[in-house]
Amino acid sequence: MSLQGISSEEVLLTLCRYPGPSQTYARMMQTPVPVLRLPRGPDGSNRGFAPDGRRAPLKPEVPEVLEPPESREFREQQARASLRERYLRSLLAMVGRQVCFTLHEGVQVIAHFGATDLDVANFYVSQLQTPIGVQAEALLRCSDIISYTFKP
Repeated sequence: MSLQGISSEEVLLTLCRYPGPSQTYARMMQTPVPVLRLPRGPDGSNRGFAPDGRRAPLKPEVPEVLEPPESREFREQQARASLRERYLRSLLAMVGRQVCFTLHEGVQVIAHFGATDLDVANFYVSQLQTPIGVQAEALLRCSDIISYTFKP
């Protein structure tokens, strides 16, 4: 089917006659939409502006300043990395072991550690022994945990 020689009004009227999804498009087409035309690039090929043109000034290159290894920030970053690694290794060592969790208000619960989520926001445990009974499986929020201990 060729649309040559047919005006847009005729197409719109034809679309409005037939019910269905095309009718929705016809209603949307009735509102004129402004078109933003960008200027041609400096080379005339319409492929964008040349980086060396006057509209895109070059950024001056700033040499990177490396911190000396003795700086305070570097030492703090190394300490944080070391603590993070130790924490993640302790989580790995807990898998399948019995762990005692100390929660707020001094509540202590014992469970078999299973896993943690990607954000380390929740611990998945099984056989959770609480003061009111035993839960087969549970999620403990890390924000509720004050400390945990386990025997390696």
